[in-house]
Amino acid sequence: MLPDLELLVRLQELDNRVTELTREISALPKHITEIEKKLDSHTRKLEADRAALAANQTDRKKTEGEIQLQEQKISKLRGQMMDAKTNEQYRAFQNEIEFCEKEIRRLEDHILALMGESEPLDKNVKATELALKQEKAHVEGEKQQAMARTAEDQKALDLLRHERAQIVSRLNPNICRQYERIRKGRHGLAIAEAVDGRCSACHIAIRLQFLQDVKKGDQVMTCESCSRILYYNPPAQFEDLTGESASAPIPS
Repeated sequence: MLPDLELLVRLQELDNRVTELTREISALPKHITEIEKKLDSHTRKLEADRAALAANQTDRKKTEGEIQLQEQKISKLRGQMMDAKTNEQYRAFQNEIEFCEKEIRRLEDHILALMGESEPLDKNVKATELALKQEKAHVEGEKQQAMARTAEDQKALDLLRHERAQIVSRLNPNICRQYERIRKGRHGLAIAEAVDGRCSACHIAIRLQFLQDVKKGDQVMTCESCSRILYYNPPAQFEDLTGESASAPIPS
């Protein structure tokens, strides 16, 4: 095979791997962003649960204060009732005391309702705190793995680019420009193997005489259909039991 063709085949392999690694390196930060967004949503849920629990406790404390005020009011009314001069005044104080007692019962019912609500809220907060702690540890682990993977990929990418630069320096400049032009116009794939009489990229059958010229490998030839550079890789021979190479038997 023409040395430039061999270099082109290797160059295409390198470029394919560079594309894969570049895509992987760019995808890792996006993956981290996605899991961090999920973590943020759970953090907001925890904040909402804490706010609901705090509001419940504030309401309960406020209601308890209102009960205390009503009790103080009752105590004051009873003292005033003892000084009532007429039955009408006495009944007025008594009615107001009954109203205060009724208000206390209403407030106590409200406290009972708040207590019933606070228990599941408290459980939610504790469960969410635990889940969030575990998820934070998981996210941190993923971030560390992503950073390590990125470092490995970047190191591999640097080696590939170094080898690529060496190959480009050895290539015929005109052939190199042809390769780059085809690669740009064919979504990164400039080289195709001739397999079973077809181009492995576009799968169109190759003319017999043209295929024979491709098999010679003494010049750079492009597919007549997709314009990619074609190369032929002859089938490997196998060794018989004596260790000597032999061709595959011809069927009778």
